[in-house]
Amino acid sequence: MSQSPKYFIVEADAMPEIFRKVAQAKRLLETGEESTVNGAARAVGISRSAYYKYKDTVRPFQDMLHGRIVTFQTLLKDEPGVLSGVLNVFGANGGNILTINQSIPTNGCAVVTISAETSASEIAPDALMDAVRGCPGVLRCEILAG
Repeated sequence: MSQSPKYFIVEADAMPEIFRKVAQAKRLLETGEESTVNGAARAVGISRSAYYKYKDTVRPFQDMLHGRIVTFQTLLKDEPGVLSGVLNVFGANGGNILTINQSIPTNGCAVVTISAETSASEIAPDALMDAVRGCPGVLRCEILAG
């Protein structure tokens, strides 16, 4: 006897409306547009009990992809626009910057650690690293974690 699947990916239009509204209410709370469950539930037209019934079981597909966080360590020349050029590479390829930590430049160089969420990235982390390496002023780029 085969076991029934635990999870399904279902197109939003095929789901019961209550699931979509619970996801909307969760988004309102996460973004701070609503500060209370009561306010979020009222804003999307559901009861608080419906929200609580489904809140732990309904989440948008992109939320399930989160967790593809990659940390890059770069060595950059201390010149105007170098860091901006690196960040533009992330943006152009669908990377979402989470943190940037830069050391104080010494000997004309600075170590910059960048953590990025890459689930929406159009290229693999290795290719993203290679693209960063190709930026003017980048002396080194390595993946530390992810």
